[in-house]
Amino acid sequence: MIKQRTIKNPVSLTGVGLHTGKKVTIIFNPAPEHHWFKFQRTDLEGQPIIEADADLVVDTSRGTTLEKNGARVHTTEHVLAALMGLEIDNCLIQIDGPEMPIMDGSSIKFIEALEAAEIIEQEAEREYFELKENLTYEDPIKKVEMLAVAQETFRCTVMVDYNSEVLGTQHASMYQIGEFKEEISRCRTFVFLHELEALLEHNLIKGGDLDNAIVLVDREISKEKLDHLKKVFNKEDIEVKEKGVLNTIKLQYYNEPARHKLLDIVGDLALVGKPMKIHVLAARPGHAGNVAFAKKLKEVIKKESSDKFLPKIDMTAPPVYNINDIMKILPHRQPMLLIDKIMDISLEHIIGVKNVTLNEEFFKGHFPEAPVMPGVMLIEAMAQCGGVLVLKTVPDPENYLTFFIKIDGVKFRQQVIPGDTVVFSLKLITPIRRGICHMRGVAYVNNKPVMEGEMMAQIVKVKNVEEKKPQPATA
Repeated sequence: MIKQRTIKNPVSLTGVGLHTGKKVTIIFNPAPEHHWFKFQRTDLEGQPIIEADADLVVDTSRGTTLEKNGARVHTTEHVLAALMGLEIDNCLIQIDGPEMPIMDGSSIKFIEALEAAEIIEQEAEREYFELKENLTYEDPIKKVEMLAVAQETFRCTVMVDYNSEVLGTQHASMYQIGEFKEEISRCRTFVFLHELEALLEHNLIKGGDLDNAIVLVDREISKEKLDHLKKVFNKEDIEVKEKGVLNTIKLQYYNEPARHKLLDIVGDLALVGKPMKIHVLAARPGHAGNVAFAKKLKEVIKKESSDKFLPKIDMTAPPVYNINDIMKILPHRQPMLLIDKIMDISLEHIIGVKNVTLNEEFFKGHFPEAPVMPGVMLIEAMAQCGGVLVLKTVPDPENYLTFFIKIDGVKFRQQVIPGDTVVFSLKLITPIRRGICHMRGVAYVNNKPVMEGEMMAQIVKVKNVEEKKPQPATA
């Protein structure tokens, strides 16, 4: 069994953002199990957190930019590639500015910092995504083609072809993720000189100094342009060396540009949200294609996740707990008792049922002409199932109340209306500790998911009814 991993100690690096030119400090911090990767803008009010999630990508023009509730973080791919390459599962990345530091244009500085922080195992088992059938992506305009096939590890093969005599066609391969540090992490970003000139004209790459990028020259360049570049980047001597590369940097590998494209893929696919056992084959990849492919992978994971939760029960069988049994466990009563029976329960999962009828109180106003079960009621019903699960861990459940601590990732797939029978399937994300229950659940109608989400609740013991203080939300 492979365990999840994080770092033992916080570690920081300081540098400048490639495009903004702003000096920033990032701090890699240990994170709990099932956390994955999250960025935190410590320079903004409230220190907002932005998850490494493909659905939060808002720009891929010169790097991968994430945004949540107005807070952005730019050029995330090299940092995420380092975390993926070291097979770290959980990390909080704090940053006091809008853009990740470019460092030398690769991932090696982040690799070195994370290793210095000491990588440690956690208790939870690592959960891999394993592809069951081939997945493809194509962008005919940019001529991007991507294919993912099943594999025993994370493997990647890249082909780049820019119809340029300088770059030509290049290939790069990583046969398993353990090769990332030695074979891929040192490979720096590259740019064609004509692209560099366009970026300069638009007042971009303020943090570029020709020491953190390979500059390829695929067109004849005048002495005047070379002199201009000397002034812009404060270099005494700039000339074009063999293979059309500016003399500011020497290639570490003949196919360093292709290897860097592979690095970008590793970083961008971190946005899927979990480690994967797949072989990715990519032709002419870029950030836009990488992110689009990550979104397709996320959709497959979501569907498989819902299928795993799909309860395989006989609805005609006697319930484990009927409504009278439930009322001995839960303190809720009509009209807020939203579970009719429990069909299955173990130490780690529970399956409950709600029969939706037009007699529900909420249908009087939601909506008189088009009755639809409110989403908050679906959440409450799911939480009550979880409440039964956690309260069964104590000998006197009648002396406890259950309160929400957190609700996350809730999504509604379709409407629930009178006549529907909703089946709630919940599983623990982490073991119940100190009365805290962290669950993921999916609600089904006719075996089709109608709602899903994660929730955390805590049971609190009370001595008598008078001491049961009301809370904003109860489960």
